Amino acid sequence: MVVIAVDGPSGSGKSSVSKGVARRLGLAYLDTGAMYRAATLWAMDAVGDLADAERVAAAVRGMPLEMGLDPDAPAVRLDGRDVSAAIRTTEVSTEVSKVATNLDVRAELRRRQREIIDVAAQAAGIVAEGRDITTVVAPDADARVLLTASEEARLRRRSLEVHGAADAAAVEATRDQVVRRDRDDATVSQFQVAADGVVTVDSSDLDLEETIEAVLAVVAQVTAAR
Repeated sequence: MVVIAVDGPSGSGKSSVSKGVARRLGLAYLDTGAMYRAATLWAMDAVGDLADAERVAAAVRGMPLEMGLDPDAPAVRLDGRDVSAAIRTTEVSTEVSKVATNLDVRAELRRRQREIIDVAAQAAGIVAEGRDITTVVAPDADARVLLTASEEARLRRRSLEVHGAADAAAVEATRDQVVRRDRDDATVSQFQVAADGVVTVDSSDLDLEETIEAVLAVVAQVTAAR
């Protein structure tokens, strides 16, 4: 039974690397960022005005969310409907910071995240990734990793993911999503500098497999020392 927490900025590879680590170790996988995206989609439909913090928080507290924990198929369901694709649209990406910086929403989703992690920890274990996982949600995780990369590398990766290209125009079109969201989220969450006991892995010059191996090495080292 092991809990691995992976934190880091947008485009650092948290999701791909965390899923890879979970597969290799036979663990569950939790994408907490997807929970904020789901909350955004839910609030857009239920409230409309995301600036109405109280109504948004109330809507999220009643949100019927189910998180799939299979790293090969981490489906996200709202009220029984698969919204895995819907939460990745540009519309949601543009609005998610408005919900993610709502402190009452963060409190509710952190509560749900801790519940999921606690249940999974009683089985084989879990890899949980997203903002403030290493410091607030799972500060007692067996292994805590801050996965980072240069801004150039992060923009290139997110551009390839969203636009299928990494030329100058595609990178510039992606800049607002990556840089602005990190700036906004940094007002309510610490994910750019490793806290005490958190190991930094810089993936700027690593491919996916090399980054997975680097995180696995951290997990092996930390768990062996316990």
